[in-house]
Amino acid sequence: MSRRIVIPFGPQHPVLPEPIHLDLVMEDERVLEALPSIGYVHRGLEKLVEKRDYRDFVFIAERICGICSFIHGMTYCHAVEGIMDLDVPPRALYLRTVWSELSRMHSHLLWLGLMADSMGFESLFMQAWRLREHVLDDMEATTGNRVIQGSCKIGGVRQDISNQKLREIANGLDQLELDLREMVNVFINDETVKHRLSGVGTLSSKQAWDLGAAGPVLRASGIANDIRQTGYAAYDELDFKPVVETSGDCYARTVVRAKELFTSIDLIRQAADKIPDGAIDMKVTGNPKGEFFARSEQPRGEVVHYVKANGTKNLVRFRVRTPTFANIPPLLEAMKGLELADVPVVVLSIDPCIGCAER
Repeated sequence: MSRRIVIPFGPQHPVLPEPIHLDLVMEDERVLEALPSIGYVHRGLEKLVEKRDYRDFVFIAERICGICSFIHGMTYCHAVEGIMDLDVPPRALYLRTVWSELSRMHSHLLWLGLMADSMGFESLFMQAWRLREHVLDDMEATTGNRVIQGSCKIGGVRQDISNQKLREIANGLDQLELDLREMVNVFINDETVKHRLSGVGTLSSKQAWDLGAAGPVLRASGIANDIRQTGYAAYDELDFKPVVETSGDCYARTVVRAKELFTSIDLIRQAADKIPDGAIDMKVTGNPKGEFFARSEQPRGEVVHYVKANGTKNLVRFRVRTPTFANIPPLLEAMKGLELADVPVVVLSIDPCIGCAER
């Protein structure tokens, strides 16, 4: 005779690095429903905007998430620059693009390693993180920091990268690409990976769209939506196509992130070839007045920064819609009907960042 029970999942779990908490309504070993509890690590970063100079707040915006820090800082700068109608120098926009794509590679490789670890594939985990070190080395060489760069500022960037160094980075990606193709071949073609991930946590295109999925979660369900296509930073001068898969399961979400590594490499090469000479920042005077929505494509999906200012040095309001927050409703839908043993893998498949979601 079957009976229903509620099993608490998280906030600590041996497979997941993120403190997500779910109450799983179970019938025997099958999930009937998942109920989220939001706010376990709420930090109140949005409130700090009332107490910090808008120029300095970029450092707090970067700390919403360590893995996506550069793109958080850049998106905040986009929002303030939009209010003040600033014309950021083209070279700064290209540099922002290069650092954004390095951040995307760093995030995807970190996640691919964690996904391999969740399947008990330790050698694949070590290989993903070994290759990630090359990306972090490039970030450290150009910004001075490996994870939280502190490179963005209102009106441009704080550091330049010489054209020679950009070429060195682009050339260094040649060997990294060869190593990545060998590793990605395992993620895509290995029977162990396919058996563990295929058909697990499936989301149809309609479900992903109706529930507001973002980033690789949305593109893995067949919808070619990528905010980089809107042309912010220097993306309007670079050529790329979103990576799309159609099966909508954990395997598809893994394949999308794996293939996006090569898209990022190509974008960095294009940026190194096309970057113009010139200034990397501009003089910013006065205080912002008005409101603006800025959107960027983080490794996990679309992030929205809303900023409202009243003409003083402290902003009135700052709100962030992160991709993890957007992907929680699709996650809950994907978990229905799962075996309990599949829950950690499906949760990990959205690449959750609870620090982002509970900023």
